[in-house]
Amino acid sequence: MPEIKLTDVTKRWDKFYAVDHLDLDIEDNAFITLLGPSGCGKTTTLRMIAGLETPTSGKITIGDRVVFDSANGINVPPNKRKVGFLFQNYALWPNMTVYDNIAFGLKNIKEEMPEIDIRAMKLDSIKKAIEFPDDVVKNIEESRDKNGKIDAKKAQLKLIDAFTLSGYSAKDVFNLKLHEGDDKVRKSKEAIAKIDKELESIKAAHKAKGEELNEKFEVVKDGKVVTVVRKLSKEEVDLSVRRVARIVKIGMFMDRYPAELSGGQQQRVAIARTLAPGPQVLFMDEPLSNLDAKLRLEMRYELQRLHLETGSTFVYVTHDQMEAMTLATKICLINNGVLQQYDAPLDVYNRPNNLFVADFVGNPSINFVEAKGTQREDSVIELNLFDGMTAQFKPNDDLKLSKWFEDRDISIKEEALKRERMLADKHEVEKGNKDEVFKYHISKVVEDDYILRKEEKLEDGDFVLGIRPECINLTEEGSVNGTIYGAMPTGMESTIKIAVGNYLLTGVIFGNSLYKIGEEKKFDIKGTDVLLFDRRSGRCISAGSLKIN
Repeated sequence: MPEIKLTDVTKRWDKFYAVDHLDLDIEDNAFITLLGPSGCGKTTTLRMIAGLETPTSGKITIGDRVVFDSANGINVPPNKRKVGFLFQNYALWPNMTVYDNIAFGLKNIKEEMPEIDIRAMKLDSIKKAIEFPDDVVKNIEESRDKNGKIDAKKAQLKLIDAFTLSGYSAKDVFNLKLHEGDDKVRKSKEAIAKIDKELESIKAAHKAKGEELNEKFEVVKDGKVVTVVRKLSKEEVDLSVRRVARIVKIGMFMDRYPAELSGGQQQRVAIARTLAPGPQVLFMDEPLSNLDAKLRLEMRYELQRLHLETGSTFVYVTHDQMEAMTLATKICLINNGVLQQYDAPLDVYNRPNNLFVADFVGNPSINFVEAKGTQREDSVIELNLFDGMTAQFKPNDDLKLSKWFEDRDISIKEEALKRERMLADKHEVEKGNKDEVFKYHISKVVEDDYILRKEEKLEDGDFVLGIRPECINLTEEGSVNGTIYGAMPTGMESTIKIAVGNYLLTGVIFGNSLYKIGEEKKFDIKGTDVLLFDRRSGRCISAGSLKIN
């Protein structure tokens, strides 16, 4: 499967930038989720890669092939990019059976492809199946109904799955009647001898024309595979339909219509239809959003399995961060058209680049606590927080705040200069949907009136602490006094709200303990995954441990 590379890709309408100078490398066989709030540009990014949307500028490469390049006027149409697209709406034809829905796209393919001797390929597949007469008979015998009569349709489906046959070949195997009488071995040998004779005749006919057949039954002449512009044969279409039906486990529904299927089954049909042409890349735009919660969870497991079995590159759009965390090998988090972070799911969760990423990823959401402080010579940062409490933040790695602030200022200046150089290009315009530092929320018992709140002048000593709910540790030896403000037990864990003065922290406590509202509890902050952010830029400074006095 190919690598996908986006270089400086932009999509804008007048001054609105849906995607803003995006650089992205998607490795082959990756499962990438494009994650972000509604309207952030994730679906636009997906549609640009697929060719359904034309970028304003930039370059897109799939494998070794440039499919879009604004500088050189290249724009390969979607049907030539060999990609599959699975939409939120499954868009199944209601008047077609499951089989016909999957086969529809295959029947319309007409392109240059190897010339194949279909008859020889079919004969060989039948021969390979009947070389094991005991297995053939076993599968047929397992298809008897409650009256002891063999269900021919069910038997053929079992033969299709057991021997990777087409429906036509499975019918021919069944019609050999190896299951009737005690002479299955003799019948098998006679059928194989007849097939061998016909295969020899087919090969001789090709040899007379200066041709031969390779192991895939492709016609070879002068050492090269002969290619012709053609459609797929009925046998090839059927083999592809049966192959994908086997992958998504819908072989028994081939004669049903979409209205006769559940939501999950319809979704499997849509996936099978997308996989049938053998796309290089599979794009999915929130394909699970129409399913109920239980079925969504089941289909996540199915998509993981599908990714491994097909070996395809998956690019998946969602605004559900739980879906992104559980499915992806890498998360591409976008906000306001700008790439915020591109990392493995746990790296995005544990080491977010900025306040937006920290807030967006995680359920329950991260706790934000404003603090002021200065760094000691031993790297520990002395903090004031919660309107009077003191604490010490110890970074996990070597950190010199003065150097970090200096590098931040240089980086901000470089970004501003880069934007100025871009605007000097006559094709660029000033971004109307301006990028701003993320406005985080501090949870309080009595909320502030943000409309009346004066804007503060921020300094280098102004920080925001990010504390994940699982870092809240209720213990009798805790250094902080709190009051249970809310509690939601779910069996294996409880999500609590604990008040510290006017501030509220969310915690996840594992176990089946019950907590009463108004109950006094002591707690501390455990672990080394507490995050320290710079309030001025919103960027993450460091992860470390926090001790509140």
